[in-house]
Formats: sequence, C-alpha cells, structure tokens
Amino acid sequence: MKISNLFKILAEREISAKKLSDDTGISTGNISDWKSGRSQPSINALITIANYLNVSIDYLVGRTDTCRKGQL
Repeated sequence: MKISNLFKILAEREISAKKLSDDTGISTGNISDWKSGRSQPSINALITIANYLNVSIDYLVGRTDTCRKGQL
C-alpha cells in the first residue's frame, strides 16, 4: 500500500509530522517509518488521519485522486 498522498497533503497544508502527531496522538516515529517505507499505518491510524485531514482513506492510500470525503 502506498501512502504518498498522505505526505503530499501534509506538504500542501504545511502540516508537520510533529503537528500531525500532536493533534492525532500518532507517534512521530510511526509517521517517520511510514514516510521511509519501513512500515505501513494500521487501519485505525488511517481512519484517524483521514478524519483529521477531512479526506477519504481511499485518497490517502492512492485508490483515488479525489481528495475530499464524499466527492465522486
């Protein structure tokens, strides 16, 4: 599973890994591991991040180019 859209949207919104961590409770170590490809986020982490960013999980994992929840 690729999650490059996660890092794309974080960059676009100027949200640091530290801010994402502080706001969601997901460790910066996990976020760093995802970015480097050492590990993959759990479904719970994807749900948390999708809700935080107001995007679909499908967008985060590259299954769609549509960013917003509910957009077709």
